[in-house]
Amino acid sequence: MPEYNDDLRLAHVLADAADAATMERFRALDLKVETKPDLTPVTEADKAAEELIRGHLARARPRDAVLGEEFGSEGGGARRWIVDPIDGTKNYVRGVPVWATLIALAVRGEQGDEVVVGLVSAPALGRRWWAAKDAGAFCGRSLTSATRLGVSRVERVADASFAYSSLTGWEEQGRLDGFLRLSRDCWRTRGYGDFWPYMMVAEGSVDMCAEPELSLWDMAANDVIVREAGGRFTSLDGEPGPFGANAAASNGLLHEDLLGYLGRG
Repeated sequence: MPEYNDDLRLAHVLADAADAATMERFRALDLKVETKPDLTPVTEADKAAEELIRGHLARARPRDAVLGEEFGSEGGGARRWIVDPIDGTKNYVRGVPVWATLIALAVRGEQGDEVVVGLVSAPALGRRWWAAKDAGAFCGRSLTSATRLGVSRVERVADASFAYSSLTGWEEQGRLDGFLRLSRDCWRTRGYGDFWPYMMVAEGSVDMCAEPELSLWDMAANDVIVREAGGRFTSLDGEPGPFGANAAASNGLLHEDLLGYLGRG
């Protein structure tokens, strides 16, 4: 069984560099913001953080491919780093501290691609989460100062806390009715947004979460962290991993219920 300790250490180094760049410009009065073709914002900090990460990877893992939100895909082979330099750019622009750099490593095997390392660093919250395949999921400030994560043991939807990012997209995906039924039937709903609901699933403070439309860089790091914490991560149609166009994450015990509400049918 391959081990990914060196890759995980590198992910922390990449996150340290990105955190320094993003925090330097967070809440800056002269922050430069542009609108991308998909009408979402991108800041100078998004671009600078991804450039830093790509530069480090070019030196430390020159044979690995890289996929990033801002600069696309580069390279080929069986190993691919997947980067979202700032997940939650709208929060970043408005001075809301709920944003993070997401870094993942996917490796191609006989069964297809699998995410084997994931790290989520939210420096404005003072939090970082990470995981490597078969090594567990953790939260802390560094590899030497960490708490192991574990999902909740809630078994009934009526007792469950459900989190989501926004209402946008559920109707377009033909899933709004199920989303509303789930919201009525569960104990509690909250729109925490972006990476954070997945980290709370891994921590056990939220029992399930879902989003109707996502890109791979939004999901890859979250996927392995949730799984290594004992949970499940699939598309809304039940495809394992982050390679669908949307996400459902849970403590595992509630996953079939979650898909029953939000899957097509």
